[in-house]
Amino acid sequence: MLIGDIGQAALRLLFVAVLLAIGVHSAAIRTKSARWRRLSQGAAAVQFGLAAVASAALVYLLVTLNFHYSYVVDYTAVGLSLVYRIAAFWGGNAGSLLLWALVLSLYAMIVASSRHEDSDRMLPIVSLLMSCILAFYVIVLNTGANPFTQLPHAAASGNSLNPLLQNPGMTVHPVNVYLGYIGFSVPFAYAITGLLLRKTDATWLRVTRRWTLISWLFLGVGIVYGAHWSYEELGWGGYWAWDPIENAALLPWLSATAFLHSAIVQERRGMLKGWNILLITFTFLLTLLGSFLTRSGVLWSIHAFTNGPLGTYFLVFFVICTVFSAVVIVMRWHTLKPERRIEAVVSKESGFLLNNVLFLGSAFAILWGTLFPILSEALTGRRMMVSGPFYNAVNLPLAVCIILLMAIGPVIAWRRASVQSIVKTLVVPFVVAVVAGLAVAFLLKLHYGQSSILGTLSFIAAIFVMITIVREFLGAVGTRVALTGESWWVSFGRLVSRNRRRYGGYVVHFAIALMAAGIAGSGAYHQDLEVQLAPGQSQTIAGYQLTYAGMGVSAAQGGRQMYGNLVVQRGGQVLGVLRPSATFFTDGQSPTTNVALYSRPLSDLYVVMLGTGSNGDAVFDLHVNPLVQFIWWGGYLFILGTLVSLWPEAGWRRQRAAAASPVETVYQELAELEYDYRMGKLEPDAYQQTRQALEARAAALESYEAAMRQRLEAEVQEAFAERASRPQLGGGEA
Repeated sequence: MLIGDIGQAALRLLFVAVLLAIGVHSAAIRTKSARWRRLSQGAAAVQFGLAAVASAALVYLLVTLNFHYSYVVDYTAVGLSLVYRIAAFWGGNAGSLLLWALVLSLYAMIVASSRHEDSDRMLPIVSLLMSCILAFYVIVLNTGANPFTQLPHAAASGNSLNPLLQNPGMTVHPVNVYLGYIGFSVPFAYAITGLLLRKTDATWLRVTRRWTLISWLFLGVGIVYGAHWSYEELGWGGYWAWDPIENAALLPWLSATAFLHSAIVQERRGMLKGWNILLITFTFLLTLLGSFLTRSGVLWSIHAFTNGPLGTYFLVFFVICTVFSAVVIVMRWHTLKPERRIEAVVSKESGFLLNNVLFLGSAFAILWGTLFPILSEALTGRRMMVSGPFYNAVNLPLAVCIILLMAIGPVIAWRRASVQSIVKTLVVPFVVAVVAGLAVAFLLKLHYGQSSILGTLSFIAAIFVMITIVREFLGAVGTRVALTGESWWVSFGRLVSRNRRRYGGYVVHFAIALMAAGIAGSGAYHQDLEVQLAPGQSQTIAGYQLTYAGMGVSAAQGGRQMYGNLVVQRGGQVLGVLRPSATFFTDGQSPTTNVALYSRPLSDLYVVMLGTGSNGDAVFDLHVNPLVQFIWWGGYLFILGTLVSLWPEAGWRRQRAAAASPVETVYQELAELEYDYRMGKLEPDAYQQTRQALEARAAALESYEAAMRQRLEAEVQEAFAERASRPQLGGGEA
């Protein structure tokens, strides 16, 4: 009981601490005093400390199975393994909200203790906004979803964690989604701070780039792990069902992907300032909308919590944040004028803009499909559902266009590019991709007897991306070798190390292309069959012959398991025995099915036992999923590429980039121009024209800086001369 009381007290004190922190941050903003700024940092640390104490107390209660607390009773039971007792921390509504408060307070503390350009002015406002967001979760924890609520009497046992959640993937998936969702609070807070301070340059983008990338990475990993869990645990043969909560996780990831690309344009060219503010605000609001959908019970989902009353809290908070953001953006919109305009229709800037349109088109289609049941019920009194074909019909063509753009984007130069140079660069890779894509589609048709135009286009687009990325790596290394005389390996290492953002991004693009090939293969060429077999009978699917050898029963955690033995053969060779099963629980919970998988790099044989018949018969659901493994491999490559982009630059290089003068910035643009030209992305005329413009600009800036330097030196000399000519006071020596 003592530990529970400590946790309860920490939760109450956290509410007081957040209110005090809001007051301290406000004082730091008003007074601009260093002392108040230090107190502001201390307040953020106190918030995190109290959230950590409350979280540790709840984990202790869960691990020790303290059945005096209703949360422990709801999500644990005697016999539940240690890892799932810990996972119960985020398995329920109240615990997951406490985890949310813990992570948000940790992020707020890290942000408050950071130092960067103009941090004295920005950090108190950023901390204030993050404390206001934290205050919402702490209010909910103290009023609507307290994990330390005690029972009048201790329960004899618990209800245990949902068996479907007792999967290693579910120990990873929710935490990653939370880390991603919460992380977008940081760039949102900086964006609003920049608007309030009328500081609309790229400072907030540079400061929050890693926060955005880390949040995007966590959310992406959470989505992939969630899909993998669905594939292995739910037993329906697929991995993505356009479930409302799946959509709620995908939506902010799509808008954040658009933001990551458009942020590059603002950092490099000073464009899309207002667009970036809108995108990060939209992303943050989508995380709140996702939380509302997950916790309100307005939409059914296996991923959703069922505590309906919490939906009101989240809906009110969502409306407050939307109105606040809209007011700030409208009031400061006039400060978001671009520094430059797009010089040519065919340019990298235009490519990024088109990329944004495609991502947002996909996001709005998914948002519409997700909210349509709620809207239709509100307007007509009848709930109309949107099914998978709608999402596939809208999003798959958009996905093919996005992948094609991923192939074309790297070969387009900044400022202006010519269609001729792009065509000349891409014609060979495209022809190779078409031939290879058609060959893959032909082989799959030969093997599975099915064909798909969209699937074929997806293969062509994915292979096109892979070829252009490999070509980009080889071309850049070759150019560097020609310029420096270094070996290929040394050039490769230095090239990636000095351009981590670009080449990490290329690895991510390669990963997405690999995943797209997996989605196309497993979606367009998937085969399934439901069959009832008597012992000794066989069934063939996609070249696999499965012979049912009989049924067995074994003990399982919390009940017993009934399984069927299926001998798998191919080409007359025995490959092994698959054992799909169903678990029946002694505590009355619904039985669950356990998938049996025979995985190979090019296909998965996926078997579920649906039920049993008389005389030892069994009903099986058989699936063959071609190329599905490409999705999981792409997920790991996605993590690698993002980590390369995230890896910190050397200190001297980072400082030099941050302190680059306008002249140095122009010289960096000249270096990029030279790179694009040598990579064949520019025609000679365009190269010469842009080079002359940049050199003229550099000369003008150098002239201006020289004049300013001379003027400053003259003023300093004049000041010294004036000081030397003054009569000395008190008879002292000069």
